[in-house]
Amino acid sequence: MKLSEVQIGQEHAASFTITDEMVKTFAEITGDKNPVHLDEEYAKKTRFKKRICHGMLVASMISKVLGMDFPGPGTILVRQQLSYRAPVFVGETVEVRVSVMDKKEEKQRLILQTNVFKSDGTLAIEGQAEVLIER
Repeated sequence: MKLSEVQIGQEHAASFTITDEMVKTFAEITGDKNPVHLDEEYAKKTRFKKRICHGMLVASMISKVLGMDFPGPGTILVRQQLSYRAPVFVGETVEVRVSVMDKKEEKQRLILQTNVFKSDGTLAIEGQAEVLIER
């Protein structure tokens, strides 16, 4: 998608299930093997009572949407701000919602609201991103 095709207020949403395999692979890739993500017995003793997904794993679904769906291939993420509002548990489905807040024509950039919601409507991640896209 080109900058000229994007409108302020335009929205896109995509859903993903965060699987056990994704959590284990993310732990291997990053080295973040915190037992709250990987060990069910350990997690039962925490405030969460079960395993939670790595926050950055869930946030990486935003990158997938930006780079592959909306705005799509060629999009470069140049700034991202995230606030984690609620845990996502292993096996949960989340929805990434992207909305265009502003266009910076001269810099070929978009300012986007990038939120992640759990299937019950709970806001899991609240964020904003700035991306570079082709004219």
